[in-house]
Amino acid sequence: MQRIGIIGGGIRGSMYAQSLRGLLGAEVRAVCDLAEPVARKVADGFGLTAYTDHRRMLAEQQLDAVIVATPDFAHREAAVDAAGAGCHLLVEKPLATTREDADAIAAAVRAAGVQCMVGFENRWNPAVAQLRDRSAAGALGRVLTQNILLSNTYYVPTTMIGWAAKSSPAWFLMSHTVDAAAWVSGRAVTAVDAHGSRGVLAARSVDTWDVVHALLTFDDGTTANLTSTWVLPDSLPSVVDFRYQVVGERAALSFDLQEQSVQEAGPDGLSRPGLLGREIGGRLQGPPTWMVQEFVTRLERGEQVSPGLDEGAAVTDVVVAIHTSLESGRRVPVGPAARA
Repeated sequence: MQRIGIIGGGIRGSMYAQSLRGLLGAEVRAVCDLAEPVARKVADGFGLTAYTDHRRMLAEQQLDAVIVATPDFAHREAAVDAAGAGCHLLVEKPLATTREDADAIAAAVRAAGVQCMVGFENRWNPAVAQLRDRSAAGALGRVLTQNILLSNTYYVPTTMIGWAAKSSPAWFLMSHTVDAAAWVSGRAVTAVDAHGSRGVLAARSVDTWDVVHALLTFDDGTTANLTSTWVLPDSLPSVVDFRYQVVGERAALSFDLQEQSVQEAGPDGLSRPGLLGREIGGRLQGPPTWMVQEFVTRLERGEQVSPGLDEGAAVTDVVVAIHTSLESGRRVPVGPAARA
């Protein structure tokens, strides 16, 4: 039985608690959030002990694993302390928003001899997994390029998350698509060219990038084009727009997740509730649920968890380079040569 604590009681922390409820081999014991009402709400909803100090939670609860579901920029302290307490980790993507934080987490994990999974949930997305499977099987031939659009409506940066000004479409969204592009192609990113715009969200008191475009170059000279925005109209039928195309020497594959959704037209307009992230038979379904359940199941079996530190650090390096390119207007190298 894996005894689990959750650090971060917001949308994701609550979802993880729900995802693990009733899972064989999982016992979620406690939740921690700096805001006591948030911690208390999750604790009361799932029969957990509430904390506002994760160090106290780690000291008082005998935990085998910890889920770090804090905001993008706030993973280091919780992850390092949990690893130091001997806990395996599931850290929300991105692993960290600086290389220094990523290195500190990796050092703590390795010193403690524990495991760390990074929450790239689209590896459990059936559509993305299909692209990866077809690519890995050689059905596409050499992957020549990928075009990935992952965007949100204004609702996400202005209402859903209160810390959007400390993040960006690149950290919040492109960390998903950078990992997906590398996973599907099986290649490492060696350079980034990024461009974008800002000002619209800043006028709404969220001072971050509105639109980010990034051209990734891989170690074999192939490319991926990524676009993420936080300024789609709230009138769209879904808060997420996710479209993906892979072009190979032999074949091309693509999907549009919005077109795979249920469409509902009612008195309040058109909406697409979505097929993933729903309950079936009282149990939550969807990529993040399947991801956290596999994390616990693999720990219970004594198996290796994945994606891990190397994949997490690689994505952090790429998104740092995207921001550097946005600010400088120049192409930015990525990887060991860039850090030498």
